[in-house]
Amino acid sequence: HHIKQYYSLSIKKKMSSNLGKIDVEVEVKTPVDKFWNGIRDSTNLFPKASPNEYKSIEVVEGDGKSVGSVLLIKYTEGFPLVTFSKEKIESIDEANKTLVYSVIDGETLKYYKSFKGSLTVTPKGNGSLVKWCCEFEKASDEIPEPQIIKDFAVKNFKNLDAYLIGA
Repeated sequence: HHIKQYYSLSIKKKMSSNLGKIDVEVEVKTPVDKFWNGIRDSTNLFPKASPNEYKSIEVVEGDGKSVGSVLLIKYTEGFPLVTFSKEKIESIDEANKTLVYSVIDGETLKYYKSFKGSLTVTPKGNGSLVKWCCEFEKASDEIPEPQIIKDFAVKNFKNLDAYLIGA
């Protein structure tokens, strides 16, 4: 009986070893409502704020803002590893300024079986604090943590902040 219990435990651990989570917080100067609206208008603003990263963002399903909407994100030639991704909005909480999305197509899914991101914008002084988190399942043990995606998210928020401050 004890052996069986131990065995099932080790199997479970093995299966979950490719699951991971990354959290990051970025302080921005833009006030919370303006920054949240910028995030919500990503199809329009992200390519303007980060032209070196984004070629275009198109709405392929829904209105691009509501739950179930799917965005087709095309990255520039210089962008590492990924040429495009499709992201689906899973949930939105306007009151708490939280957005959850999942990657449903693109090269990211060659490396990660599942990839879900969430972000929350909260007031911080005169500006905002952006909390970004991703949960993922690696396609294999050799796949590294998605550090590059984390760095990109941070850069993205900083670019958007600079764009909104200047706008």
